[in-house]
Amino acid sequence: MPELTYRDAIRAALIDAMERDPTVLLLGEDIGLYQGTFRVTADLLARFGPRRVIDTPISEEGFVGAAIGMALLGLRPVVEVMTWNFSLLAFDQIVNNAAKVRYFSGGQVDVPLVIRGPNGAGVQLSAQHSQSVEVFYAHVPGLRVVAPATPADAWGLLRTALRGRDPVIFLENAALYGTKGPVPDGDGALPFGRAEVARPGRDVTIVAYSRMLLVALEAARQLADEGIDAEVINLRSLRPLDGETLVRSVAKTHRAVVVQEQWKPFGAAAEIAATIYEGAFDLLDAPVERVTGADVPMPYARELELLAIPHEADIVAAARRVLYREGR
Repeated sequence: MPELTYRDAIRAALIDAMERDPTVLLLGEDIGLYQGTFRVTADLLARFGPRRVIDTPISEEGFVGAAIGMALLGLRPVVEVMTWNFSLLAFDQIVNNAAKVRYFSGGQVDVPLVIRGPNGAGVQLSAQHSQSVEVFYAHVPGLRVVAPATPADAWGLLRTALRGRDPVIFLENAALYGTKGPVPDGDGALPFGRAEVARPGRDVTIVAYSRMLLVALEAARQLADEGIDAEVINLRSLRPLDGETLVRSVAKTHRAVVVQEQWKPFGAAAEIAATIYEGAFDLLDAPVERVTGADVPMPYARELELLAIPHEADIVAAARRVLYREGR
């Protein structure tokens, strides 16, 4: 089982798909000559040429729209957005075209499109470049929304995305590109809508995705020092959401803490908590806790940015509360 960085796992999945399938092509700003803002597309222009690695103008609505047209004509485009914050300029194309063409066509036409790029905070890019946009897209029927936390997740989820019929919102985390971990030797494709029990436990369920998984696992290690055995769920996929694994875990622990990096109001954690209440209300021994980012535009200053992002101590405190180990 080789070890790869998160960045190289994504790059390896792209190379594998491009070598296997001549209809796979990449497009986006600075992905060719500059090799991508976070170097995910390093050397791919030299390897596959300008017809399959296409540098685009700074025009998100234009190149996402072009990619949708390519997908309708039988190609399998992969769009890199320089940051998911810029995808808001293409929001109409994604929501009103990519997500709905199959519905509008009575199921006659698919849009096998992957849109990928960095999401979230933690690398001091300030308010307009550090937002977590998952809830914007997870709200929309017709889109698949995935958020890999590890190199194995990135490899396996991207392989699935590149084989499917649906438009996929592939949310990488800017702070994870340099992290390293094992990637399976074999196919390793991970189905959407199936969460992973990243750490088994019996006392409390901690649900997380993307970079917050790493924070949750560290919190679980700290809780273990207090004699609290936390189970950590790595969601991997927000749409579809794996409610069965959530309910099965809460049936064992009877308590849950949900962690997200984004703002609390109307966020993914609210949907996850509601899913737990709908499936396991009678099994809960305490209300579900949410640990979220601060409800402010992301600060640029490092000290303030760190204050706005959830940390291990926040999760540990929430776990203590649902276990009635301290005042609520």
